[in-house]
Amino acid sequence: MGHDAAAPAFRPADRLDAVAILVLLACCACWGINQATIKIANAGISPILQAGLRSVFAGLLVFAWARLRGVELFKRDGTLWAGLLTGLVFSIEFLFFYVGLDHTQASRGIIFIYLSPFVVAFGAHFLIPGDRLTVPKVLGLAAAFIGLAVAMGESFAAPGRPTLVGDLMCLMAAVLWGATTVLIRITALKTAAPEKTLLYQLLVSAVIMPPISVAMGEPGIVDLSQPVLLAFAYTVVLVAFVSYIAWFWLVRNYPPTRVTAFTFLSPVFGVIAGNLMLGEAFTPSLAVALVLIAFGIYLVNRPAARP
Repeated sequence: MGHDAAAPAFRPADRLDAVAILVLLACCACWGINQATIKIANAGISPILQAGLRSVFAGLLVFAWARLRGVELFKRDGTLWAGLLTGLVFSIEFLFFYVGLDHTQASRGIIFIYLSPFVVAFGAHFLIPGDRLTVPKVLGLAAAFIGLAVAMGESFAAPGRPTLVGDLMCLMAAVLWGATTVLIRITALKTAAPEKTLLYQLLVSAVIMPPISVAMGEPGIVDLSQPVLLAFAYTVVLVAFVSYIAWFWLVRNYPPTRVTAFTFLSPVFGVIAGNLMLGEAFTPSLAVALVLIAFGIYLVNRPAARP
């Protein structure tokens, strides 16, 4: 009863503050090179099995972290069915994404997965009070996506194998990512601890992914070289544990449309990391892309004019 009585007092913020922006930037930087690490790990661990094992190890980390912080994971709070549903959607999302990246170029996969903010924006418009689409938000999302396309456009000119199947799978993953974000805000999960929300998703995917891997005849673990292990550890610890807890905290406490607009920065961080770590060129198109994405994020997040 005490929990139920306190729940109505929870009220998400109506805009992003400095803390939210810093956490978002850190998440985007973390995700910026995630596609590359998945592809590196795919060379030694089959995609679907890798997604399942990632959820197993990240789930253990989240459970330990929640117990350390005293988060009540098993308290009855009406989130079970919503948690299982989002866990299923989360699992299917990563099934499509991991397999899709194995059938397309990383740069193409990035383009399609970051269509997710559009899914969130339209879903939030109809389902989440106070997160309506406005002309500036639509223009901002469009500007950010054009910037993303400019940043990634050069890689489209490179020769490569047919990518239609992988492209479509990454597009489906984007739709499911957006659906998960909206589901969290329209179900009982909107008041759950971020650790509990994440654990639902990791546990469901940890249970169903390995059997799917076996059923689809994946070879499994074929190479545990140092690059494969380091790439896999990165996806477990930094992505599936640290950044996802931060992400679900953001989605719970701030308007989803404003939060997801920042994700357009993730692939740009990936390109910047390539420049700093691998000596890849910082091209004029990347500079143009950064300006467009920054302008788009500004439009999505600027305060609405008061009548």
